[in-house]
Amino acid sequence: MPRRFVPDLNDIKRTDLAVISREELEDLAWRWHELARSLANRAGEDSTTSSRPPSSDDPYRRDARGKPAAAGAGDDAKASAAPPESAGKADENKPDEKKSAKPAGKQPGAKGSWRCQPIVVSGEVEHPPEVCAACRAALGPDLERRPVSAHNRLELVRGDMALQVTATKHVYFAVRCPCGHDNVARPGVGLRSQIEGRRRNLQMSERCLVGPMLATFIAALSLRFRLPRRKIQELLHDWLALELGVATIERCVHEFGLASEPVVEQLIEEVRAAEIVHLDETPWYQRGVLRWMWVAVTAVTTVHHIGSRRKEELTRLIGEPFLGWLVSDGYGAYRDHPRRQRCLAHLIRKGLALAEGYYGAGAGFGRDLVRDLRRLIERVHDGDGDAEAVKRLMARIKWSCQCNRHEIEKKVRDLAGEILNDWDAVVAFVSDPSLPPTNNEAERALRHAVIARRISFGTRTDEGSRFYAAGLSVIHTCRQRGVEPWAYACSLIAAARASLPLPMIPAKVEA
Repeated sequence: MPRRFVPDLNDIKRTDLAVISREELEDLAWRWHELARSLANRAGEDSTTSSRPPSSDDPYRRDARGKPAAAGAGDDAKASAAPPESAGKADENKPDEKKSAKPAGKQPGAKGSWRCQPIVVSGEVEHPPEVCAACRAALGPDLERRPVSAHNRLELVRGDMALQVTATKHVYFAVRCPCGHDNVARPGVGLRSQIEGRRRNLQMSERCLVGPMLATFIAALSLRFRLPRRKIQELLHDWLALELGVATIERCVHEFGLASEPVVEQLIEEVRAAEIVHLDETPWYQRGVLRWMWVAVTAVTTVHHIGSRRKEELTRLIGEPFLGWLVSDGYGAYRDHPRRQRCLAHLIRKGLALAEGYYGAGAGFGRDLVRDLRRLIERVHDGDGDAEAVKRLMARIKWSCQCNRHEIEKKVRDLAGEILNDWDAVVAFVSDPSLPPTNNEAERALRHAVIARRISFGTRTDEGSRFYAAGLSVIHTCRQRGVEPWAYACSLIAAARASLPLPMIPAKVEA
């Protein structure tokens, strides 16, 4: 209902109804009827009849299994996403008018904090130079070694049903070669994330207090289990008797994201070479400004990307000359691709909204559409070979949409026109049964990010958005391929710190 109707409801008093004319009274009654019907339709919507997430459903209207009683695939909560209260209604084209005067993090001049927990070293690792940098001769253990630097490293040891943090002292030596050249071993220096104007850039190095596995554990708590930095600090202190600063925890999370970025570049190439790609997007917030998280899912690869909602972001994922099939919803950015399968779960939910709402004759159209689409999916999935029955179902769906294309109710005619305008993509899976009729794979891949967005309200910087998307891509791809994600992440961080070639995610092993 237009907003101009609401002041009328506030201004009219009971005594005014006795003096207005019959025509004005009929007009007022009709406007109240339209308002009541609109509100009733909105109140009756849930995750099965709209794009709301299942978490927004009324818990008292769910069945015993914890799911909505009506069947339907979950969505990525596009329509239900709301920016944090501190962000207002800011979008990417409007400057943020409510930015805090204080930047995030420790303020200049604030009192610092230092380590209070003593580090008890349980072992020592020696790092002598092995080859002379001048003559390339091997430096044997018989040559004299001089310690030049050392640092302690905390590492997480994973045992059988046990976790233990150990401290090891890493010592680096200098050795003089018989040729006269002094060789000094130093900790490796790896990837670097440089931001203009930042006081201290992120530099990955082997000279680090936190070891690769402990850094992986911290990244898992943040990315996979959605814990904020302070809660991670509390968990480490209470359960592992380990004191780490918030800045150190932040560094570990960002190290995993920085190490994951080169791997994601390879994953994007694999997505572009795939035969079928599921695509979807959901709102994301970067310091209160509306952004969008995209996801591309194949049978063995998942890639997340945070950017705008423009078509250029889609091109960054799948490339310009993509020749495979896209499985997507009805967003206009996908419609230029000639080989596309439209997600029928979205259309079924819209049909359910008509069938269960106050839309007059449009309710019958919604019921027929839901019934026929579900039957069409079942017939194609079963592959019973009755091609005539499938053709009759397709003809009935198309005829029903044509009959309701000029219906008075806007939602009815919009849905009918949407199906007719995108008809080839709606029924593409009929001629190619290998195509899935729903976009459930992409929606499931976005579900974790949607929950994280509702908890944390997104990210704060471009670097944080890149690292978050890259980390999710690596974790999801490892699980798709049956690779233990945290062992791989540990090797990835270790290689990135030592400036060694980064290991790629192994291919999926067929059972």
